[in-house]
Amino acid sequence: MSELGARLKTAREEKGISLDQLQSMTKIQKKYLIGIENGDYSKIPGKFYVRAFIKQYAEAVGLPANDLFEEYKNEIPAAYEEDISEQLSRVQSRSAVSTRSSKFTDLLPKILIGIGIVAALFLVWYIFVKNVDTNEPVDTGQNPSVDIEESNEIKVPDPEEKQKNQATEEHSETSQDEEQTDDQPESEEQSLTMEEVSGNVTTYQLTGTETFDLKIQAAPSGETWIRIVDGNQQVLFEGMLQDGASQSFDLSEGTGVIITAGNAADTEISVNDTRLEYELDPGQTVLQEIRIQFDKE
Repeated sequence: MSELGARLKTAREEKGISLDQLQSMTKIQKKYLIGIENGDYSKIPGKFYVRAFIKQYAEAVGLPANDLFEEYKNEIPAAYEEDISEQLSRVQSRSAVSTRSSKFTDLLPKILIGIGIVAALFLVWYIFVKNVDTNEPVDTGQNPSVDIEESNEIKVPDPEEKQKNQATEEHSETSQDEEQTDDQPESEEQSLTMEEVSGNVTTYQLTGTETFDLKIQAAPSGETWIRIVDGNQQVLFEGMLQDGASQSFDLSEGTGVIITAGNAADTEISVNDTRLEYELDPGQTVLQEIRIQFDKE
């Protein structure tokens, strides 16, 4: 057992907290907690989770995590710290690429409008030039004598017939408007509202919808450890997602879900095809727990 592990274990026992209770408090598996106490970090999935799990353990037993990292920095291999820096750097790089892509997307509609205007002007110019160069009379396919004879006949409209036609048209338009109003379904307005932030736990409320489709996806060049528990405390998934891999769940018949993301910066969460925006900065809070309460309409 390492000195850091012994100190954490002593603090846990002094508070009368069992490993099972600590697992429930931190949402970290018991075998990983035992590995931390024994100084065996090889059991923890992914290098960058070591510091995050130690921090969760320390805060749960009332010890200052930053002081422990400084005091026992020789026990935590440097590779783990460097890997976290690398993860944060990769997130910042993707953010820069996303910003440049967003600027191009903003300019794209203006470019398309400009091209459309130029094309319209060219079409008008082409038609004008073609009509000016054409000296042949246009054949309308009508007999001039017939047109003259027909034009001499003046038909006076009947006032009563005109009123009947107008009334019929107004009634038809009113009926069509009523049919369109009756046939138009009421649109559902989905709302995913942030309710509370406590430590690394963020609670959201999902309302205005009868469906709850959840999708968890790793970043294209990243990896993350995920644990998903439904409202009945059933574990739906627990494991690693890498290089764009995803897991999807239909929770429409449930009351909510708890998502533990070991690396929030590389974890994308979507609810009914709408991406969830983290309330806590994933670059600062690596390990996050997202709770979504579902009020079905």
